[in-house]
Amino acid sequence: MSSLYDHTHGGSPASSGAMLDFSINISPVLPPIGPVVVEPSELMRYPSIDGAGIRSFYVDRFKLDPNSVLPLNGAAEGIYLLPRAHGLRRVLIPAPSFYEYERACRIAGAEVVWMELSEADGFAMPSFERLVSAMDGVDALFLANPNNPTGTELPPGMLPGLASRFPEKWFIVDEAFIQYTAAFPRNSLMREVMAMKNVVVVHSLTKFYALPGLRLGAVVAHPDVIERLLFHKEPWTVNAVAEQVAGRLAGCGTWEESLRKMLAAERERIQRECSSIEGLTLYGGSANFFLARSTRSLDVLLPQFTRKGIHLRDARNFRGLEGEWFRFAVRTPDENTRLIALFREVMP
Repeated sequence: MSSLYDHTHGGSPASSGAMLDFSINISPVLPPIGPVVVEPSELMRYPSIDGAGIRSFYVDRFKLDPNSVLPLNGAAEGIYLLPRAHGLRRVLIPAPSFYEYERACRIAGAEVVWMELSEADGFAMPSFERLVSAMDGVDALFLANPNNPTGTELPPGMLPGLASRFPEKWFIVDEAFIQYTAAFPRNSLMREVMAMKNVVVVHSLTKFYALPGLRLGAVVAHPDVIERLLFHKEPWTVNAVAEQVAGRLAGCGTWEESLRKMLAAERERIQRECSSIEGLTLYGGSANFFLARSTRSLDVLLPQFTRKGIHLRDARNFRGLEGEWFRFAVRTPDENTRLIALFREVMP
């Protein structure tokens, strides 16, 4: 029997337990939030109807207008809410990219138009001129910065330029990985939406703060857009435990800088050491993961890694990656050393 949700993501159940999981793009280090203890009496009360604890985090940490923040049960809620709430009918999406953009648009009844990214230029995002041409006949552009799985970034100023040129179209940007980038916070649009009513940011606390089990995130947009989204959003989607944890994250600034510094050094080391491994080519690397191409069949390669206790993300189910493509996260120095050693051992 086929699954109601028939698509593979990283972090599969097979990667649990003793398996070292490089398939999921989350921080390898937990933030210093302490133990999460919830008294049974607290669970007998409703959480805030609008996720006020998560909103407070975004206001405190990113200095946002509270009216520009719509708390979510993870960024995925926003990805599915936006096409439905905006009544999108024809949406431009890069390929390869995160599968949920396509699925969310199709569920909302929208046609998907693909903008193919090219291996020849390292899967760089298209030029401004190409995007202007591609916007003809669509009512929205849905993409990520940085893009998953390619790890490539939008050029500075591109999205605001497009939004200004096409004020009647929607520009939805997923910033799930933007806190890993070297230019953060300058490259984030979260504080720019007050001047751009047709730009909507989807942000996640799952990836950077290593909290996929809690589902924390927000849509950040002009208050008029947030008011419109509230008409389409279900109440009480943020639970009380998520609100409690969100309240602790705003004080993790020192940890954030330490994590960014470690991962930046590890990205550079992985790129340097893997450049000399025959049969292995890396792409991207602006966030906390790499897209990789192997000259060996993944049907042979991936089981070898699994037997050695390392789980990689088979990327062949991404549109535009028909070949021997896989993705892996950047983890701690010791874990990355183990991965690099295994690459040297199994690659030709």
